[in-house]
Amino acid sequence: MTKDELISEIRRKQSFLCIGLDSDIEKIPVHLLKSDDPVFEFNKQIIDATSHLCIAYKPNLAFYESQGIKGWQSLSKTIDYLRNNYPEIFTIADAKRGDIGNTSLQYAKAFLDDKKGFGFDAITVAPYMGSDSVKPFLQYAGKWAIVLALTSNKGAEDFQLQILENNRKLFEEVLRTTASWGSNDNTMFVVGATQAPMLAEIRKIIPDHFLLVPGIGAQGGSLAEVIRYGLNSDVGLIINASRSIIYASDNEGFADEARKEAEEIQQEMKTFIDKM
Repeated sequence: MTKDELISEIRRKQSFLCIGLDSDIEKIPVHLLKSDDPVFEFNKQIIDATSHLCIAYKPNLAFYESQGIKGWQSLSKTIDYLRNNYPEIFTIADAKRGDIGNTSLQYAKAFLDDKKGFGFDAITVAPYMGSDSVKPFLQYAGKWAIVLALTSNKGAEDFQLQILENNRKLFEEVLRTTASWGSNDNTMFVVGATQAPMLAEIRKIIPDHFLLVPGIGAQGGSLAEVIRYGLNSDVGLIINASRSIIYASDNEGFADEARKEAEEIQQEMKTFIDKM
């Protein structure tokens, strides 16, 4: 999906919501365990109930990898279902890959290649190993590398906020350097919602790039603050909510409850888009 296509979808749906499919087989409604593939059935019902309210879905790979081959099958069926029924949806593999160049080439093929791999639109990547670990993900037209920059977890203070000799924070150096490897047409950055006040400084460094912002909802990030500091003329934000939506209920009406939660966020987003 190109940047223009993504912006068009945001305008059409009046939403920049991404729903994280952190589908834990131990948390999904018990009645689904009777189905042949409980995780896929859970994802399918969530997708059918919320696809008109969001512009992206983001499966967290840990919840699929932990189930072995069954998990990979659930993931494959989920992506195929989205591609066949909701081709306008932006799909993100939350995989946080990043390795030496030839290994990253294989990861890129696995997740981004439409014929040999899963065919995701984007993948989250870790930039710690440098340019040769990121650039392989930038070689697919219409695909995106979403680079970890400033995350919401407590451990972010261990490295990301460290001051370098040039008086810049490490995450700021990551933004500047990584942005030069690609463009705002194929590179996004992860910035946690609980770091919202820093978005103003981040926008000075990368004013035109899209930001994937996890951490609203269950993690306590403020949607209004993220929008206040991070919005640009193209919106420029993909805001993720996972647990607060997909686990809104654990009964047979779970998909309807998920829809209600997603709609509440979408309506708040619409008010900001209407003002632009």
